[in-house]
Amino acid sequence: MTLTDFSGPKGRTLLGILAVAASLLPACHRKGAGDTAETEATDTPTSGRVAIGVDETFAPILEAQVDTFQKLYIDAHVKASYQPEDSVMLDLLNDKVKLAVISRELNADEKAEMVKQSMVPITTKIGIDGLAIILHPSNPDSLLTMTQLRSIFSGQTTAWKQLSGQKKLGDVNVVFDANRSSTLRVVRDSLLRGQPLTKHVFAAKSNPQVLDYVATHPAAIGVVGVNWVSDLDDPKVRGFLRNVRVAAITARPNPTKDDYIQPYQVYLAPKPPQMLRDHPDLQNYPLRRDIYIISREARAGLGSGFASFVAGQKGQLIFQKSGLMPANVQARIVTTPKL
Repeated sequence: MTLTDFSGPKGRTLLGILAVAASLLPACHRKGAGDTAETEATDTPTSGRVAIGVDETFAPILEAQVDTFQKLYIDAHVKASYQPEDSVMLDLLNDKVKLAVISRELNADEKAEMVKQSMVPITTKIGIDGLAIILHPSNPDSLLTMTQLRSIFSGQTTAWKQLSGQKKLGDVNVVFDANRSSTLRVVRDSLLRGQPLTKHVFAAKSNPQVLDYVATHPAAIGVVGVNWVSDLDDPKVRGFLRNVRVAAITARPNPTKDDYIQPYQVYLAPKPPQMLRDHPDLQNYPLRRDIYIISREARAGLGSGFASFVAGQKGQLIFQKSGLMPANVQARIVTTPKL
């Protein structure tokens, strides 16, 4: 039996420091007659307006962050656009948004572009997410190894009967949220490792549409961000889970039934090798990924204030409550002997 307690040292926020820094900046104003019509920025870490871009796979958790932040700071207006990862990064590089929330750090080309713009972006890890593998409730193959998943997504396994002998499900239909999404990138980079993707695949345009498709197609296998199915207090999540099944995954060779795990917090939490050796029942969920917030804001404005909130105590508690793993809350895993 395993119990988890994700308490830890209090998260710290930079909002107070940023507010002081903002007060030292020159007053913002509209220039008078004879000057240009340019209006200087008027936002502070807790007020004003800012546009941010968010990977659509993180929409539920970031909607909760934005909503809470705006309720705490009633003069703050955060306009979030939820798009595929590539579109979010394009908006950040083109200065259409001040913050980007994605599942990777800047690549070499993006860093070079920021240098050309004389920008020094700030990247902060804010949480740990994962990919959830979604199946129809009637599918008996709900326990899958990483080897089997690799075979499905590469097209080597094209029919469900190749896994369990079940003939009634027919051919495997693989569905992602978008053609250039972060979930597809993670599958290609971490799972396929250079192998081409199966031809039996299509994009459903969004995570909710992936869930709806799998719920109505018994032969489908879908990939969504864990936060779409992790918060059991959310009525939408409970509705999704009534219609689909989250597969249990293992990376272990020759696994037993107890080796298969779902993307619960205890398995998203990073565990050092010594802990894994001492407690064989513990694993790291094999399809984990980190969540980052990247800021191009060159001053102490609302973007910096929101980023500090998400990385601070209140923002990290929202991650914990949602079923994801906060980046700045230490996980304490307590194991008890089986009775």
